[in-house]
Amino acid sequence: MPSSPAGQFVSIELARGLLQKGAAPAEWNLTVERFQLALERSVAHRFTSAASHLSGGASSNTLSNTPSHASPDARAIRAYLDSLHAADLALACACSDGNAAAWDFFMARFRSELYRAGRAIAGESAGRELADSLYAELYGLREVAGQRKSLFDYFLGRSKLTTWLHAILAQRHVDGIRRARRTEPLEEGEAGEHAYAAQQSSLANSAASSPDLERNRFLAILQTVLTAALDALEPRDRLRLAYYYVEGLTLAEIGRLVGEHEATVSRKLERTRREIRKHVEGALRQEKKLSAAQLQLCYEYAREEWPFDLTRALSQEE
Repeated sequence: MPSSPAGQFVSIELARGLLQKGAAPAEWNLTVERFQLALERSVAHRFTSAASHLSGGASSNTLSNTPSHASPDARAIRAYLDSLHAADLALACACSDGNAAAWDFFMARFRSELYRAGRAIAGESAGRELADSLYAELYGLREVAGQRKSLFDYFLGRSKLTTWLHAILAQRHVDGIRRARRTEPLEEGEAGEHAYAAQQSSLANSAASSPDLERNRFLAILQTVLTAALDALEPRDRLRLAYYYVEGLTLAEIGRLVGEHEATVSRKLERTRREIRKHVEGALRQEKKLSAAQLQLCYEYAREEWPFDLTRALSQEE
């Protein structure tokens, strides 16, 4: 994972301010220096990934190795840091360090949510087993070079911890299905070959190399589908949406501009929103082949990033 020396991009004062924003309890024993390292790792990962895309996929381990034109300035770094979920990142750091008080807090707050998400992904009994199996990875029973490796080390604070955990569960579920498929005999005949190919295609679409990559992939898919849905609207429906969401006009003001009663404007806006949602969900399920669990993840990621580029899409001239 990309990293950078402490203090290279995040000062100790900035780390202290963000740690205070996260309001980590004193009993977690989370130092500013430890939190600073986590912030540095998050910044390095975010901007190294961006630079890699700009440079045609070239990889690097630190921001100092990226092309000068792709290096972020202090304003970009500060904006990124302000967007992080500081409280969730502080909790992940403390849990990664094995702090008992932090683990008690995590279990009290997230256990029921993990079970709920597990049931939604894998069913009642399998879902609970799926959630339980995650705790060992989160705590870090595996050691590398004498150091405990926790799955929390891969949480960067870009999404809510709940959303990240959902993505981990979904990925582990797909991994389990893949392992099972390798040991199951194929159905006889051509139909069996087609069924197996379809299953593998579906699994490939649903898995991602990391929760962060999956988040970016789902957001890109949703942006594309939403833009297509907006483009398919009648000009007058787009106009109402633009007045409401881009210009920030009231229903009465929109009514005067388009020659409709405000109740009519309200009714037609609601109808347009329903049409957009139907179009988006249909495209995600049928064209993008997303499962119900993946669809839910899409919406969770979207709520954190909203409004995407909605204003630009609605502002385009007809």
